[in-house]
Amino acid sequence: MFHPIKWLKELHKRMPLIGKISVLVLLLITITGGGVVSFKFYDFTENNPKFCVSCHLMEPAFTAWEKSEHKNVNCHDCHHLGIIDKNRLLISFVLHRPTSVPPRHGKIIVPWKQCITCHWEKNEEYPNAPRINQSRYHAKHVFMEQVECSKCHGYRTHKFTLEERYCTTCHQGREVHGDGMEKLACLNCHTDLTANLLPARKKCLFCHGSESVRKELIAGGTIDVTHFQPLPDVIKKAKKINVPADAPMQFYCYECHKPHAKIRPDWGDCLIRCHSDELYVGKHEMHVKTMGIKCVECHKPHSWRITQAQAKKDCITCHEYKSPEAFIGP
Repeated sequence: MFHPIKWLKELHKRMPLIGKISVLVLLLITITGGGVVSFKFYDFTENNPKFCVSCHLMEPAFTAWEKSEHKNVNCHDCHHLGIIDKNRLLISFVLHRPTSVPPRHGKIIVPWKQCITCHWEKNEEYPNAPRINQSRYHAKHVFMEQVECSKCHGYRTHKFTLEERYCTTCHQGREVHGDGMEKLACLNCHTDLTANLLPARKKCLFCHGSESVRKELIAGGTIDVTHFQPLPDVIKKAKKINVPADAPMQFYCYECHKPHAKIRPDWGDCLIRCHSDELYVGKHEMHVKTMGIKCVECHKPHSWRITQAQAKKDCITCHEYKSPEAFIGP
């Protein structure tokens, strides 16, 4: 009966020293070579995006990745699978030979906790990744409302930049109505400057104000300004307004202007919504009810207060000049 161990011992006794050294060197070369090949194969499968495209199903995704903002990010830095899932995919591919990417079955391919390793925390490997830790948009949607990053930034494979009006897929019926604003991106108006993300006055002045306001907002570096600036011709066509620092009613523009309903306010609403008592102050009742004068014919939008200079110019079209103080008095 053949005994392998006994045979090896006998061979060891008979083999000359040079033979033993040769066998040892051969074993070392085999082990080292096998280790190097194994490491190279592991590194290729785990760290080289070209491995993913070796499966023909991934070709569209690979092409989109090459053109995306993440083209320098390794696939496995975002896509993580456990051993069980990896083997399940391998067996499924070998046995079933699918012709399309399998459905997700409700699974999130890249969870938000993975995204924030670069976009919230500082990642030394990708130091230039845009940070969202100062963004109220992401605080509200990700942390408060539990919206997955891929809901907005991955609805198309490897398309990470939000489309200009993608917000309306969730916020239905919130399209912008109004002359010149129909095609504006949602973030041309909505801003990180306010806690509720509604347009701050200065954000409205990005189009309707001066160049100095635009420079100030751009220097602020909020996401809405850095990624979604209105086109130059839109800014040029926008009606420019001036809000004096001492003007009354220093509130947000959207208190009067309703971009999702009616851009220009119905000035008759002034007396209904806010100034119901004003009708009985001074000579307002005579001017509004008897003469049918609209509020804005005297109170110029955004400055509102009637000055003596304005009264000398406008009031005399109907009657001789009278001081604005006399209008309020007895």
